[in-house]
Amino acid sequence: MPNDDPRAVLDAAIHQRGEDYSSLSRLIGRNAAYIQQFIKRGVPRRLAEEDRQRLSRYLSIPEEKLGGPRRPVTETVDAGAARGRAADLVLVPRLDIRASAGHGAADGDERPVARLGFHPGWLREITGGSPAGLSMIRVSGDSMVPTLADGDEILVDRDDAADRLRDGIYVLRVDDTLMVKRLAIDPSARSITIVSDNPAYPAWADRHPGEIEVIGRAVWAGRRIA
Repeated sequence: MPNDDPRAVLDAAIHQRGEDYSSLSRLIGRNAAYIQQFIKRGVPRRLAEEDRQRLSRYLSIPEEKLGGPRRPVTETVDAGAARGRAADLVLVPRLDIRASAGHGAADGDERPVARLGFHPGWLREITGGSPAGLSMIRVSGDSMVPTLADGDEILVDRDDAADRLRDGIYVLRVDDTLMVKRLAIDPSARSITIVSDNPAYPAWADRHPGEIEVIGRAVWAGRRIA
């Protein structure tokens, strides 16, 4: 492929950024082999406009280099720089959900109420992979104090769930309640202990993995400083 071919440009950017074909395919909502087929086999011949725009923003590549139309330069240098900085950000949905860190059920639903911009390099350091499965939700309750407090915002990686389960803090669904807890895994007994960091709350020991629906791993938290 010529170096200016959109497939060659995309392939070079993927390797330079340390990405992989399947993660980027999931990022644009396609099957895991989609990007590899486009690059290696030329199928499809052109990226769909929405796919091209998302890849352009995520990889910081002008759309025209991915096969898009050449856009006229009509903006000032300052406006262009501002737009470039915005294009570098990955927009993570903030959901209208509260995960219980205490007693009672969480409320809300899975509709985005905002989208927060994060630098893709920082997200890769935090998650160790693609940001496609990330969302932000709010903690409700005090059972995870001092690690997490009521009202904290947590970044949840849905791609880091049951198939990669290990010790750490996860968002779970247990008995129809959405909660955020620490999990301690006992691989020899094939059991899980659900732990609250607040010692006032008891642990739930030796739970069978089938009793727990793991939504995703909590990878970062932010809070308002009073």
